[in-house]
Amino acid sequence: MGRAFEYRKAAKLKRWGNMSKLFPKHAKKITIAAKEGGSGDPDLNSKLRTAILNAKADNVPKDVIEKAIKRALGKDAKDILEVNFEAKAPHGVLLFIECATDNNTRTVANVKSILNKNGGELLTNGSLDFMFSRKAVFEFKVPEDMDIEELELELIDAGLEEIETEEGLAIVTADYTDFGNMQKALEERGIELEKAELQRIPNTPIELNEQQQEEVDKIIDKLEDDEDVQHVFTNIA
Repeated sequence: MGRAFEYRKAAKLKRWGNMSKLFPKHAKKITIAAKEGGSGDPDLNSKLRTAILNAKADNVPKDVIEKAIKRALGKDAKDILEVNFEAKAPHGVLLFIECATDNNTRTVANVKSILNKNGGELLTNGSLDFMFSRKAVFEFKVPEDMDIEELELELIDAGLEEIETEEGLAIVTADYTDFGNMQKALEERGIELEKAELQRIPNTPIELNEQQQEEVDKIIDKLEDDEDVQHVFTNIA
């Protein structure tokens, strides 16, 4: 998974350059988690705990996190829906677009407009079911005294598929259905997670040349700039 590791690293560096856009996206995730879990206490709400963990990893300020939780538990809290769109871009690129919105009509119109203006096309939901595998992905810094091979054996019962290490960082991958089991297993071993999220990994990645990549990046950038878009997953290697 070396290429996947490099891709995630590049994606993270890209996100760091767009903090002002990242914070509202994390705030939405926290609001959804707090409302769905019925509690603003991360110790009692595992989904909220995960949302806060990921927000902190992207340096979201404490006051933004607290306001999102408060907003979720308020009497006038808006319902924020999680909706997905499937699309294709030029050069055989497939897009899986995850959104969080309080106005689905607006979100559909915005996504369609971005795709249509940049050579993309919205597909029927379900079209890409077999093109991506949904995975639970966890990141943490590797302590000097940690035996990765021993940890690998210990995590098999929790659904471990792979552990990848590079530059002092470990990435643990499991099937998305084992997200809770794996998170619990890691926490029970005192491992301090940097990230814990669901990702969509392409089953058949494709290669693009530099010019093609730049063309597709324009669409992805415009989609990610939209306030309702949370993640854009592609089948690019």
